[in-house]
Amino acid sequence: MSQPTPQFNAEIHAPMRLRICGALSEVSSVEFATLREHLNVADSVLSKHLARLSDAGYVNMRKLSTEGHLRTRVSLTRQGRRAFDAHVAALRQIAGL
Repeated sequence: MSQPTPQFNAEIHAPMRLRICGALSEVSSVEFATLREHLNVADSVLSKHLARLSDAGYVNMRKLSTEGHLRTRVSLTRQGRRAFDAHVAALRQIAGL
């Protein structure tokens, strides 16, 4: 796979959204509760940032019913993965790495 073209992304750069994208970049999808615990934030904080990323087309949230419980799975979209990789490349470039 080729290296992404560095491109700073102000939507991803916010610290919590950067952490969310970083966590999601390591998995195909994750349950909302697991992501919340991993990031050690309240539901409302995670929901707010996921909504921003979803509005930008960077994350997908799917609600699934499992044994009578409604669960939300979160994943990066292809566009989100490309934007995150390009943003990380831009940060590396800025840092001189």
